[in-house]
Amino acid sequence: MSNDRVTLTDKQRKAQRSRSIALALALAAFVILVYVGTWAKLGANILIRPM
Repeated sequence: MSNDRVTLTDKQRKAQRSRSIALALALAAFVILVYVGTWAKLGANILIRPM
């Protein structure tokens, strides 16, 4: 089997890294949004429940 790997240029590698960082930030923002939304919906009562 021949070597079918693609070699990226520096410009392509930088663009790929920028997209990866943007995707990671978007995912982190979504997780924080869901966390804050859950906290707001349940309120402070989440801390006063029996185990």
